[in-house]
Amino acid sequence: MDTYIYEYGDKLYINLTNVCSNACVFCLRNTSDGVGGESLWLSREPTAEEVIALLDKKDLDKYREFVFCGFGEPLYAFDRLVEVGAYLKGRGKKVRLNTNGQGEFIVGAGAALRLVGAVDTVSISLNASDAEKYQEVCCCAFGKAGYDAMLRFAKECKDAGLRVILSVVDTIGTDEIERCKAIANGIGVTLRIRNYEK
Repeated sequence: MDTYIYEYGDKLYINLTNVCSNACVFCLRNTSDGVGGESLWLSREPTAEEVIALLDKKDLDKYREFVFCGFGEPLYAFDRLVEVGAYLKGRGKKVRLNTNGQGEFIVGAGAALRLVGAVDTVSISLNASDAEKYQEVCCCAFGKAGYDAMLRFAKECKDAGLRVILSVVDTIGTDEIERCKAIANGIGVTLRIRNYEK
C-alpha cells in the first residue's frame, strides 16, 4: 500500500509525488526506500481528497507541524499541495513545505503568492554557494539556471510574507557553509544546517 502520510518525531509528513527535478548525490532515495520503516515509493500519486481523508482519521492535535516532504519534489503536486495545505491551515495547524525551490520552472510565475494560506514555512534546499557547485551536487534537470531560480523563489516567498529557511547539508564543509550563510543573510532569511543521514 502506498504511504501518503507518515509520522516522524512529533510531525506528520505528506508524500504527494516521487517526481523530482534534482538528482542530488546525497539524496536519501539513493540509499533507502523510505523513512522510519515506511516505504515512500509510490505506485500512484494521491488526490487531495484522499490525503484529506487520511488526515481526517488522525488526531491532528498530536502533531507539532505538518510537512510536505516525501520521495519527490512537492511542487510537482502543486494544486494538491495547496488544497491539502489550506485544509490544514483552516484547522489552525502549522504547515511547512520542504522544496528545491525551482517554482518558476515547475509551477510558473506567481507560485509563491499561491502558497499563502496553504503553508507557513518554506524550507528550501540551498545546498551550495553558487550555480556550478549546486549543479555538481544536485544534478538539476534545469541546469545551472535552477540555482538562480531557487534564490528568486526564496525571495518571492519572503516577500509574500512566508517564513523562509534555506538549508544545507553539513557535509559541504565549513567554508562553503559560511558562504551559504552570507547568501541567506543577503536575502534576509534563516540558514539551517542539516545533518547528513545515510
